[in-house]
Amino acid sequence: MRARKDRGDTPVERIEAGAYTVPTDAPEGDGTLAWDSTTAVVVEVWGGGLRGLGWTYAPAAAAGVVRELLADVVAGRDALGVPGVHEAMCRAVRNAGRPGIASCAISAVDVALWDLKARLLGLPLADLLGTACPEVPVYGSGGFTTAPDTQLRARVESWVHGLHIPRVKIKIGQDRGRAVGRDLSRVALAREVAGPGAELYVDANGAYARGQALRVGRELAAYGVVWFEEPVSSDDLPGLRLLRDRLDCDVAAGEYGYDLPYFARMTRAGAVDCLQADATRCGGITEWLRVAGLARAQGLELSAHCAPHVHAHPAAAVPNVRHIEWFDDHARLEPLLFEGEGLLDPSGGTVRPGASGAPGLGLALRASAVEEYRVA
Repeated sequence: MRARKDRGDTPVERIEAGAYTVPTDAPEGDGTLAWDSTTAVVVEVWGGGLRGLGWTYAPAAAAGVVRELLADVVAGRDALGVPGVHEAMCRAVRNAGRPGIASCAISAVDVALWDLKARLLGLPLADLLGTACPEVPVYGSGGFTTAPDTQLRARVESWVHGLHIPRVKIKIGQDRGRAVGRDLSRVALAREVAGPGAELYVDANGAYARGQALRVGRELAAYGVVWFEEPVSSDDLPGLRLLRDRLDCDVAAGEYGYDLPYFARMTRAGAVDCLQADATRCGGITEWLRVAGLARAQGLELSAHCAPHVHAHPAAAVPNVRHIEWFDDHARLEPLLFEGEGLLDPSGGTVRPGASGAPGLGLALRASAVEEYRVA
């Protein structure tokens, strides 16, 4: 039996952060934003002769926050006492502001600390956290508003008929809600390709106004849409509640939450049927697990937003997890940046984090990524 380390036996020795920008295959966009590259800020934490890995999807400035505000706070602290280090980081950014880039920086460090702790104990992170759902459902996500119909058709076919993922989500709300006709035609195409047996989701990224979202939501029922994500801005809690009360499909939101009080406000408002949270934004795995507990206390399920290789292990520990978003952009990028036995395969519609037995997340930063994609 492995001997238990006393608190303080394994201090964090150092912490490094770098930014990596990967171009997209083609222009990507949703109802309110367009992009042609994605930046990940990667954090590595050393302790006990081992290295932990974490990351967030944020501007390169988040790496500066790690170096300037967090590195000295984390160094020397107990690598096994992750919640205590998390609290120290939250206090350190008080004057900079917790939401936004600072929270993304905290998230990346927190993920790296959990990875390091699991490696120090010789366990997959899923085993360290304890598994409630060894097989975690995933859904295919992408279907960008910038994609022509031929590309949308091919993407849905690959999810449902290639990988056999029975849940798919596409973007709608094109041009901030000014192209409803095309939105609905793309939903019709996605349903045709996916077939009647697949769950169909849509994400408007807050592009619609309340009345418009209500009208669109009623039209979506004809295509069997069961998930309407951010039909209005996620800051419009009364609007989300109104739509939740009047539509048959589930209303979902929460990906822009940067701290626990945000999610408390959303659940108190009765704004969603399923709460979303992103561990690369909300404060890392430490805070994501707290959000899961908050959701369960309100009788809600939790869905992990994007960053599938960050979320798989903590999602397996949550009895009220609904699924992980297998987001095209991140699912393509993560194998470009990272290598190892922890890379996951969504075939069949589920993933099994920790199945390889590799400690921690089971991933390492590729040397080729440093050469090709590092920008800061």
